[in-house]
Amino acid sequence: MYDRTAREHALALVAQGRSLNSVSKQTGISRYAIRSWQTRIEPVSRVTQCPRCEPVPRPPADTHAYAYLLGLYLGDGCLSRQPRHRGYALRVACADAWPGLIAACREAMKAVRPMNAVCLVQCQGCVMVTSYSHHWPCLFPQHGPGKKHERRIRLDAWQQRIVDDHPWDFLRGLIHSDGCRITNWATRPVAGKRKRYEYPRYFFTNMSTDIIRLCTDTLDAVGVEWKPSRQSRGAENISVARKDSVALMDAHIGPKY
Repeated sequence: MYDRTAREHALALVAQGRSLNSVSKQTGISRYAIRSWQTRIEPVSRVTQCPRCEPVPRPPADTHAYAYLLGLYLGDGCLSRQPRHRGYALRVACADAWPGLIAACREAMKAVRPMNAVCLVQCQGCVMVTSYSHHWPCLFPQHGPGKKHERRIRLDAWQQRIVDDHPWDFLRGLIHSDGCRITNWATRPVAGKRKRYEYPRYFFTNMSTDIIRLCTDTLDAVGVEWKPSRQSRGAENISVARKDSVALMDAHIGPKY
């Protein structure tokens, strides 16, 4: 980077009738740079288009959308490097059965990176909501080699602040990816007869104990009671079944659609 004095000196030599080539040889400054200064002497400020790459890193502009997308990424998302200088692909798998989830995921991805396109890639039984950017790893530093449940998952301090500010958006992303709301049933004796009764229940399942802990810590923060449930194929399960906690979850999350 040349200071203002060096730029003005080079332009003064050109103004004397000197060729760009001779001025370049005398000053050691490339002809391209001198030619560009003839149009604009002040350097063009560099815009990274990434809030985490700025001189003073900041959170994404839409923190609500980011908290939701973070939950989706930790559940059913992945980051992979792409060839031919395309940077990284962020992919979130969304089942065909939930078109509302596909739309919400696409909107959140676009809100977090407005300058990048979001496309839908149809796979068997699901849609991969996909966006390409060199800066996805800046926004999701949990990215790394191997599967998420085989490595440590911790939120950076700036991510944790977003989750603390928008816990329900984060929980909605987790439940929409690796969770569900179901109607459970049981029987109990009433007046000497066994009768069936039904009740709603939320589940969250993930193979990463770190991600499970992020979910349960956030549930604790919003006052939702939960308990561990039976493990399935090595995955960790948690259940929300108490009536008041389910009502709270219904008010802020609800079933997938």
